[in-house]
Amino acid sequence: MTLRLSRSIVGQAEADAVSRVLLDDGYLGMGNEVRLFEEELAAFLGVEPWQIITVNTGTAALHLAVDAAAESGRGEVLVPSLTFVASFQAVTAAGCAPVACDVLPETGTIDLRDAEKRLTAKTFAIMPVDYASNPWHLDEVYDFARRKGLRVVEDAAHAFGCRHHGRKIGGFGDLVCFSFDGIKNITSGEGGCIVAFDRRTANLASDARLLSVEKDAGRRFAGERSWDPDVKRQGYRYHMSNIMAAVGRVQLSRLETEFAPARQRLSSLYARLIGDFPHAALLRSDPEDDIVPHILPVRILDGRKDMVKEALAGEGIPTGMHYKPNHLLSFFKSEPLPATEQLYAELVTLPLHPGLNDADVARVCACLGRALRSG
Repeated sequence: MTLRLSRSIVGQAEADAVSRVLLDDGYLGMGNEVRLFEEELAAFLGVEPWQIITVNTGTAALHLAVDAAAESGRGEVLVPSLTFVASFQAVTAAGCAPVACDVLPETGTIDLRDAEKRLTAKTFAIMPVDYASNPWHLDEVYDFARRKGLRVVEDAAHAFGCRHHGRKIGGFGDLVCFSFDGIKNITSGEGGCIVAFDRRTANLASDARLLSVEKDAGRRFAGERSWDPDVKRQGYRYHMSNIMAAVGRVQLSRLETEFAPARQRLSSLYARLIGDFPHAALLRSDPEDDIVPHILPVRILDGRKDMVKEALAGEGIPTGMHYKPNHLLSFFKSEPLPATEQLYAELVTLPLHPGLNDADVARVCACLGRALRSG
């Protein structure tokens, strides 16, 4: 295949699972297959099934998490600017205000010193982003939140399958949100989930994904419907379907045997080959963290970014940019963030997915090395 920046890795097992739902089960909405996926996710993360709330996108997970955390009041959420726009859109969708924070240039994750400067009486939550699957100093984020009286809505869209100091991301926290879109560490086609660590918030988010019809998820899992419902707050049509869950269940079974080892092997090879290149630097991570990388961003230093992208494109190698900082977007425009803007001027994302092999990575690195040395 032509070299791809990222791609879905699906096959006959996923096709058979979808076929089973279509032809044998026959119910395509939210039902038993979703229930089983939630139970398997809970077992994988080491939490209880009630803590897992599957939804149709990672963005929906973030939206419902912020909405449930805010509950009766709307305020401000501290968010690193270097993240996909979904993080910011989820906050505004919940009627809240995202406050763009600077990032640490060596990791791309939120700078807590900058975040602290932006606290106001309206701040009720912080949204750390596990950028490039990196849960950098996550314990410090939770400690900061406890000291300041904030909820934590963790954007772990990149970090499914990762561990922070021996604990699985999603196995601890407050509200942890995953994405299962087509190119993530596992996919359900589209989809995502919230992991909640208190029952009230979990119940609010679970109901809200089904138009806030009270306790409707449990009825659907039992093959029933709510014919005499009550609704007490705003809800959304964000639930996951049985078709999506069928794909997700197969993908989850492949994560630790296929996907995670491949991503880790390829990223380690990148690190070894790029390590001594001039004018390039990899983002820093904690050696105590076990990272399953979703993307492979590299800092291209000394003003060589555009030259490198052009050189790689000339060799048929695609590159990406993760991400344009949100404070530079018209809808979320705010004051300058120097570290974020400097990092944005340097970052180039290289191809990474389990469909690559070592020779592909060697080719990418050889082209990158030539470009950097040519100057």
